[in-house]
Amino acid sequence: MKKCVIVGAGVCDSGQLRKRAVIKEGDLCIAADGGLDYLLEAGITPDIVLGDMDSLRTQEALAALSVKRLPEEKDDTDMLAAIKEGLSAGFRKFELYGALGGRLDHTLANVQSLLYLLNRGARGTLYGDGLSVFLIRNESISFVADEAKCGRRISVFAFGGDADGVSEVGLKYTLDHVLLKQEFPVGVSNEFTGGHAMIEVQNGILLICMEIK
Repeated sequence: MKKCVIVGAGVCDSGQLRKRAVIKEGDLCIAADGGLDYLLEAGITPDIVLGDMDSLRTQEALAALSVKRLPEEKDDTDMLAAIKEGLSAGFRKFELYGALGGRLDHTLANVQSLLYLLNRGARGTLYGDGLSVFLIRNESISFVADEAKCGRRISVFAFGGDADGVSEVGLKYTLDHVLLKQEFPVGVSNEFTGGHAMIEVQNGILLICMEIK
């Protein structure tokens, strides 16, 4: 599936970005404002630069790029505006880098953007600060051996309300069809055990936060 890669101005390592954000033919790469700095450091040229340009250090680079300048006063964050751009272009798989760390309010806004995508039949994963974050709703997800390396941390939270029928298999602390309450973070700081792993929710949404190497 073709993907839309968006790079924001949060915490982002250009080396990790170069390694993970593999842009293939047919993919769309968008720099959300200051995310352009990270892309240029990683040697990646975006298809579009979008934002009010308030966090961009390398303003001179804009002259050679396709730019959509947004007003400073607006309802959408630069990241959400970039997501809308990708959705309008027909993409349903999103990788969002530079979306975690830094300002807490922007991190929370980016997490909310995952629900915006999910509600529109799309999927998004936030990358940054050594983590990947994504949502699942009324479904299960399995992890292959490479993802489930022993000791690798993973946390699971109820999101947008309580989540029912939650199971966690192949982790240090397991769950079997339990009610995961939004007010109680019992799913924090779990670990893979090295074998097959699976997380399931039968009714509700889970926020999954996974350590990446």
